[in-house]
Amino acid sequence: MRFAPAALALSLLAAVTSSIGYTKNADPVDPRAQSLLDNGRALLARGDTAAATDSFEAALAVDPGYIGTYLALGDAARHSGLQGKAIHYYRVALDRDPNNLAAISGEGGAMVEKGALDKARRNLAKLEGLCGKTCSETQVLASTIARGPLPKVVSAQAVTPKPVVEAN
Repeated sequence: MRFAPAALALSLLAAVTSSIGYTKNADPVDPRAQSLLDNGRALLARGDTAAATDSFEAALAVDPGYIGTYLALGDAARHSGLQGKAIHYYRVALDRDPNNLAAISGEGGAMVEKGALDKARRNLAKLEGLCGKTCSETQVLASTIARGPLPKVVSAQAVTPKPVVEAN
């Protein structure tokens, strides 16, 4: 009984100290990088994915720690039809912030477009656990899954006709 106050104080200290590790200190984005990101988003909205990607990569060089840049690069890669590259960028963002809703949703959408519906459904379940069925990221991913994967592009060599020999 005489050690109860000391044990309580130590456990309180341990709880406070361990909770400090879970707090997120969101570093503000460099204003130069924010300007490049805004420019890139405007270019992406106009459909100029190559210039938007260049702008996003410049923002990444200015501020390599900002997660929003990786999300923007993932979005640009998806618009270019490079779902594998988009998944890479979303996973880099998820390595830095495992509960980033936009990264989970973007990765799931890229997986759907690539044809990996089971993995996309896992991302949807994770989103529903984090923010519920009513948040925008969950609804976007659910509608993407309902729409299904992108149609496969077939090369001209894959559909060359077989020569037919006919008798005269």
